[in-house]
Amino acid sequence: MSAQEHDDHDHGHGHGHPRRPDLEDAPFTYAMALAEAVTGLLLAKGVFDRDELRRTLETIDSRSPADGARVVARAWCDAAFRERLLADVNAAAGELGIDAGGIPIRAVANDPGTHNVIVCTLCSCYPRLLLGPSPDWYKSRAYRSRVVREPRTVLAEFGLELPQEVAVLVHDSTAELRYLVLPERPAGTAGWTEDALAALVTRDCMIGTARPRLPQG
Repeated sequence: MSAQEHDDHDHGHGHGHPRRPDLEDAPFTYAMALAEAVTGLLLAKGVFDRDELRRTLETIDSRSPADGARVVARAWCDAAFRERLLADVNAAAGELGIDAGGIPIRAVANDPGTHNVIVCTLCSCYPRLLLGPSPDWYKSRAYRSRVVREPRTVLAEFGLELPQEVAVLVHDSTAELRYLVLPERPAGTAGWTEDALAALVTRDCMIGTARPRLPQG
């Protein structure tokens, strides 16, 4: 296990939504204590040293959703790339010079009749090297439990109201497999550059709690 793979469940920063599920969790959980203990054990056994761990954490913390947005925008513009992305996210990201890490990531595509949303019901598994730090609400007990039971209600609390005819599919990330939502390309963007399209893609769009929107005005 590399330091990078070990620390893929780290802390991140959320941003505001019209409404959000309750984010209150215990300040220090069993999982946090276990992570500290395992990290200490790996350091003591020389699996990696503190400098390697520091560099890995700095690399992870330097990533942002802009990398994932570039991948989505390329898929919107290039049908062949889209197929490669759906087959192997890590390899497709590598084509753009983006290292998505060694843990497999699967893309799930939205379409007019289907909306996908991502969760990790066990802890906070998340494709950090592609999307940057995970938001606090993604790690909250409320989100992890409720989005599985009542996904439409939770999405509505994020401001995303879906018609009843749209099926909502919830995908549970694990330590062995992560997910990336490939949102639908917004109407009215024909002829847009990849950079302009990427600017429409937020982190929440790639988790599935939002849809890309055209700028207002």
